[in-house]
Amino acid sequence: MEYRRFGRTDYQVPVISCGGMRYQESWKGSDPVSDESQKNLEACIHRAFELGINHIETARGYGTSEYQLGKVLPTLPREKILVQTKVGPSENLDKFKTAVEKSMGLLNMDYLDVFSFHGINDDKTLGWALNAMDTINEWKKEGRIRDVGFSTHGPTDIIVKTLKTGLFDHVNLHYYYIWQDNWAAIEEAQRQDSGVFIISPNDKGGMLYKPSDKLCELTAPYHPMIFNDLFCLSHPEIHTLSCGVSRPEDFDIHVEAVELLPRAAEILPPILERLKEAMAQELGEDWAENWDEGLPIWSDTPGEINLHWVLRLRNLAIAFEMIGYGKMRYNMLGNAGPWFPGQNASTAGEQDWEAALSGSPYAEQIPGYLAQADEMLKGEKGKRLQD
Repeated sequence: MEYRRFGRTDYQVPVISCGGMRYQESWKGSDPVSDESQKNLEACIHRAFELGINHIETARGYGTSEYQLGKVLPTLPREKILVQTKVGPSENLDKFKTAVEKSMGLLNMDYLDVFSFHGINDDKTLGWALNAMDTINEWKKEGRIRDVGFSTHGPTDIIVKTLKTGLFDHVNLHYYYIWQDNWAAIEEAQRQDSGVFIISPNDKGGMLYKPSDKLCELTAPYHPMIFNDLFCLSHPEIHTLSCGVSRPEDFDIHVEAVELLPRAAEILPPILERLKEAMAQELGEDWAENWDEGLPIWSDTPGEINLHWVLRLRNLAIAFEMIGYGKMRYNMLGNAGPWFPGQNASTAGEQDWEAALSGSPYAEQIPGYLAQADEMLKGEKGKRLQD
């Protein structure tokens, strides 16, 4: 396993971390845990430890994950594992404190190597987190928390603003081949010497465990998941990827990617070129290069339609035949709050687009593209796994 320095706390983290949101029994923390589920989770943890994946990440909101981990983590050498959990900031400081205490109790941990505020997505949640920093600093002095940071699904400007406070040792954020918008936040994290942890590169990064045949052809001879791992880790500014496994053998493909990492400069360019050519061939070169120019943010769009994501999902569905992923994400719009904001394009035909698209060179085409996206991708409303 390869390790990278995780920002200013100087942890050496494996480039593949063990994410804790797919191997638990249930998303409801009150549900009973079967022997089969517990044995599988413990097998995943032991396999991770054997591979040198000693960074284990979970969250208060991941149902039975903390409880189940609390049965196996104390059996491992404490000084050889890095345990991370995440708790959402709260307007009520006592409620936040209680939630953190519960997490530590469930995990059977006297201290957390890494603690994250779960979901600093806007100014409100940032304010709540800042209000809790005196408590966090007391816990750091007591040795109960060693590294404090935040996870986020928010817009890049909020992530940068949060990092610029200088209070956070790390950030968990989204960044992968199909969505690179957060690069400015990664650069700010580097300036602050904060660790960078990539969220959900396999699921939100394209549902790569169920890739389309077309995407497999374009990334051949490597699996799309290997390509995406290499793409992310070829940036030294990125320190680790969260790989949530459901079975011990799910680690294997990521281990293969790590073994190939020394050859990333040789492997990536031809794949990147094929992906670029496929996008241009299917969508037109000009659109492929400039489709998002002048688009307003979702909150300034008629019907609060998230133009950036609707059009991106259309692009991926047409160019790479990523229909399954497109449907999953498209139908979360309007139903996932700050984790995936704005609406899908089901009401696009009812809107007046003249003012909103005045800055786009594709103002005439976009209404038709929105209707096309809705026809291709609409289905039953989707929800986040936690919901």
